[in-house]
Amino acid sequence: MALNTDKNLKLYYSIKEVSAIIGVNESALRYWEKEFPQLRPKVQALNKVRQYTEADLELLKTIYTLVKVRGFKLSAARKLLNENRSGVDRSSEVLETLITVRDQLKELKKQLDGIV
Repeated sequence: MALNTDKNLKLYYSIKEVSAIIGVNESALRYWEKEFPQLRPKVQALNKVRQYTEADLELLKTIYTLVKVRGFKLSAARKLLNENRSGVDRSSEVLETLITVRDQLKELKKQLDGIV
């Protein structure tokens, strides 16, 4: 096994870090763990600290997009993830890209409005 030379690459994230990255509070993350069987972060036996992987982060971003952005109920989001995971992932990535482009266009419009 090769030594990891990339200091920015993390293997595990705490629930606090994930909460900040995803943009939901920690209690929502704990609740989603109960609602989505695919989401199972590693839990330390002694102190019960959750450790999320990159794969967990990607799943949480998808869940966030379905529930918070697209407005799905939890049961519908769970069903969609179970039935068509790859399609949901692609859709989530496209939506994130579109939101980024929209934000960039808004910023550009502000700058252009300031010139006139």
